[in-house]
Amino acid sequence: MGGYIIRRLLSLIPVLLVVAVVVFLIIHITPGNPAMIILGEGATPEQIAELNQKLGLDKPLIAQFFIWLANIAQGDFGNSYFLGKPVLIAFLENAGPTLSLAVLSQLIGVTIALLFGIIAAKNQGRMKDDLISGTSLIGISIPSFLLGSFLIMIFAVQLKVLPVSGYAPLSQGIWEHLKYLILPAITLGTIQAALITRMTRSSLLDTLSENFIKTAKAKGVSERAILLKHTLRVAFLPILTVIGESFAGLITGAAVTESLFNIPGLGQLIVASINRRDYAVIQGAVLMITVVYVLMNLLVDLLYAVIDPRVRNSYQA
Repeated sequence: MGGYIIRRLLSLIPVLLVVAVVVFLIIHITPGNPAMIILGEGATPEQIAELNQKLGLDKPLIAQFFIWLANIAQGDFGNSYFLGKPVLIAFLENAGPTLSLAVLSQLIGVTIALLFGIIAAKNQGRMKDDLISGTSLIGISIPSFLLGSFLIMIFAVQLKVLPVSGYAPLSQGIWEHLKYLILPAITLGTIQAALITRMTRSSLLDTLSENFIKTAKAKGVSERAILLKHTLRVAFLPILTVIGESFAGLITGAAVTESLFNIPGLGQLIVASINRRDYAVIQGAVLMITVVYVLMNLLVDLLYAVIDPRVRNSYQA
């Protein structure tokens, strides 16, 4: 197991190198000059050239890349031109709201998905199955900003039971913290639930057709015990994969929802940095998010070994 973890961590290096090259090139090819944005439209060419030299943007592109890469290897992700702080500090400050939103959204999504996925599998071909399958298809198709806007209109504007937007840190109290996250978490959780529900139903139905399930039925084991005790444990591996990928996706792709609900998370940080061409923040944040995504996939693989002894034995072999 230890050797497997080391191999997976070492495989992260070429992935990060590819991501670093792609992100660096895309950002620097995109029109726009940070020095011009910082100084404003009234800046003279001499002032822009002086600031470019100060920021190191006057060097050849290949030199800028290797300087940035060498600093990354030493744990230095650079400093934000606009925020006046290290990129790592800015990332950690904005990671808290995104992580809180992702965890709450995933809890909502997984709870709904497992419940309705089991109901759909148990009632295959019946009206409940058709209703859940149709609803989940709608949930996958609906854009997050549209669902979020509907929730704001109903619960914040008309019923006035929840705030329209904003964010309160956990230090202000659990309810105050959750109050601002409920609507965006429902927005993201509902969409995640739709995808996980379909996977849960499909995986359960595949497992129910296995021979050991038929044997359990022949021995007189109750339908409830077969579904919850035998089937769900075996069927949970592909479900876990979707849960892990969806959680990583929540961390990396909640920018639209964070902007809609004015949550100061990683999405807003990256979007704002793109608008003002804050190269250091964009490059560093995308690289660190890639690390989080890969580590989430590694965690899912390790959980396989906890759930299924056959996977654990393959790692030991």
